[in-house]
Amino acid sequence: MTVFTCGTQSAMAGADENQAKWKSTALLVVDMQNDFLSPECCLFVAGGPRVIPAVQKAVDIAREKGAFVVWVVREHHETGRDVEYFRKHLYDGTSGPTMRGAVGAALVDGLVPIPGEHKIVKSRFSAFFATNLDLVLRREGIQHVVVAGVQTPNCIRATAFDAVAYDYPFVTVLSDATGAQSDAIHSANLLDMRKVSIATPTVAEWAAS
Repeated sequence: MTVFTCGTQSAMAGADENQAKWKSTALLVVDMQNDFLSPECCLFVAGGPRVIPAVQKAVDIAREKGAFVVWVVREHHETGRDVEYFRKHLYDGTSGPTMRGAVGAALVDGLVPIPGEHKIVKSRFSAFFATNLDLVLRREGIQHVVVAGVQTPNCIRATAFDAVAYDYPFVTVLSDATGAQSDAIHSANLLDMRKVSIATPTVAEWAAS
């Protein structure tokens, strides 16, 4: 007969709770695409390339812990008919940033989805706008929404704020796995997000939580 001490039972309960937390966590990897991370593109995010290793680490942690990984990308028609009006001039009918099927729309080297992970295609800043992301997350039982990628004041902020608006209990933006055009812009937006209950840990802090 196995006899459990109070300490052993407590440790097992804690481990089960931690596992359940990660199973109800989704990591959204946002816009880590060539056109946002290449200086040759008009949509280049200056702080983007340096966060690639942290994003890779976040993905590795999510996979190890059993979290749900969602790859969020922009893809547009070559005419620009599905892009924001202020960007439509960037499309000439044959080319444009993050055009579907083009190299610029592909994920940057080092970020490769694996079977079982999910892809969401968006055409605006928020990953929730005009997509089925909320439906997918709720079907998976997600309570913790974690966001990584670029760029902080636009797609990261819009996605995180929408997660709050959709009443996800826990919303996190990984501070060192997100980037903007400058450190000042990045820091100011993280401050705004903290003021609406969004957590902003580093990847290491998130992994240890």
